[in-house]
Amino acid sequence: MASELEHVIQAWDGEQVVGRFDAPSGGWMFVGIHSRRLGPAAGGTRMKVYESPAEALRDATRLAAGMTAKFAVAGLPFGGGKAVLAVPRLPEGDERRALLHRYANLVCSLGGNYLTGCDMNTTPTDLDVIAETCPHVFGHSAGSGEPGPFTARGVYHGMRASVAHLNGSPTLTGQTVLVQGVGSVGARLAELVVEDGAELLVSDVDAGRADELAGRLGVKTVPAERALEADCDVYAPCATGGTLSAAAIPGLRCRIVAGAANNQLAEPADADRLRDRGILYAPDFVINAGGIYHNVGRESLGWGDAEVDRALAGIGDTLAEIYARSEAAGISTGRAAQELVEARLESARSRGSVNPLLT
Repeated sequence: MASELEHVIQAWDGEQVVGRFDAPSGGWMFVGIHSRRLGPAAGGTRMKVYESPAEALRDATRLAAGMTAKFAVAGLPFGGGKAVLAVPRLPEGDERRALLHRYANLVCSLGGNYLTGCDMNTTPTDLDVIAETCPHVFGHSAGSGEPGPFTARGVYHGMRASVAHLNGSPTLTGQTVLVQGVGSVGARLAELVVEDGAELLVSDVDAGRADELAGRLGVKTVPAERALEADCDVYAPCATGGTLSAAAIPGLRCRIVAGAANNQLAEPADADRLRDRGILYAPDFVINAGGIYHNVGRESLGWGDAEVDRALAGIGDTLAEIYARSEAAGISTGRAAQELVEARLESARSRGSVNPLLT
């Protein structure tokens, strides 16, 4: 096992990995700090059952790199980080509180170089527990709270910009949109696209959850195993990442991919595969930045409603810029977005700016 963990770390281009075996739970805690070039690293805490510690660490490092890109494109003074609590089973009650307190000690040991929020299987209530002993938290219930609705609004703006790029108009009326994964983000996104006149399809591995939302909105469901190949104008992946792969992309029957999931591509080359298929891809770390605008903007930068609303609408403007770069250079939208990230990180390096919020 140790060699697997070493392999993950050696293959990563990030700054720091902190790992701790948590004997009381039999699980592992991992924090990946990918970059602090723009400021202290920030990113959510994911709690999940993994097949191995190496798989958990790989998830943390991959997600941390995505956060670096997200903050750079968003123009926020933070670097990328992510934490994973790899547990044998999802704990509840006192067992969960004790685990979160032990994790809070780990976060505090990093001296403010990593700030954490919600991610998969963690909630503002969990962050309240962490905040009892560690101040390096955003998105707890006494702060800005749940980011999901704001992530959804940002994706909605990005989806409209993507439709406008192809159709000349941002309206979703007459467009078929499939939302895959209808948790806190996907469900709200589904509501927004219905309000805009789209013909909505919903899909989720939890068929009951999909059926409940479909019944409430008066729309159709698609079985989870058929979601990737469903006929639609816009495919919005809002669940786990890595679903857009060399094996899956040939079967897609959409014109646009624009969803909230992190790390939607199985590998960077999948952006080229989507371009070769004539499918417009909204890079995930651009379109799903609404949650960080809400949480980090309000709690660390003093933003109010007006600033958050402008930032969310600006996601569409950023995507329009990326699409123009892509077409002008004859490259994928994924590559165009990454070039924007690299330009902003290089600008920070030339200014010598590191951790502006800690100095």
